[in-house]
Amino acid sequence: MELLMLNKVSYQYEKTEKPVLKDITCAFETGRLYCVTGASGAGKSTLLSLIAGLDIPTSGEILYDGQDIAAVNRDDWRSKKIGVIFQSYNLLQNATATENVLLSMNIAGNSNSNSLSEAYELLSQVGINKEKANRKILKLSGGEQQRVAIARAIAGGSPILAADEPTGNLDGNNEKAIMEIFQQLAHDKKKCVIVVTHSQEATTYADEVIMMQNGCLKEM
Repeated sequence: MELLMLNKVSYQYEKTEKPVLKDITCAFETGRLYCVTGASGAGKSTLLSLIAGLDIPTSGEILYDGQDIAAVNRDDWRSKKIGVIFQSYNLLQNATATENVLLSMNIAGNSNSNSLSEAYELLSQVGINKEKANRKILKLSGGEQQRVAIARAIAGGSPILAADEPTGNLDGNNEKAIMEIFQQLAHDKKKCVIVVTHSQEATTYADEVIMMQNGCLKEM
């Protein structure tokens, strides 16, 4: 089912002449894993930033269930509709893995008497056991931190997950594990998962690969 639609989306920085994105039209469906790839400067991260509501298109529209996300509260959009995963993790370093997940649940308004148990369950789903869940983030490896970042992103119940180079700092084994988690979230949990990546290995896990070149979609 089509969940997110980009309709002739363009983006240009102020006081510049060349657009970063030009007339991007594509659709994203529930239950599918998408990989957006292309050379550096192709516009991949800018596209993800627009989908995440961190920026607004210069022209065109991004529709969620038919509604332009430019017209909705962007804080609500990022806390309840889309979970964003960064290459640098962006976790609270002096908090535990569990505390990071609980904070995300609280921001999304999903806190309840069972929140702690739910946080442990979410972390378990991405391969973080209870002992590691109670460690400070600084005491976890890079691969473990990325797993925590994924758990935090899904803690708000968002139907969309958007990840910017989530395996860029990881070795081959951890990349495989993370992409398998994304695949499971798409196919089993029916999330719409959008991954920006330079990695050709990562794209092998995708249901659909979107190639970008010079701010445009490139025919595969």
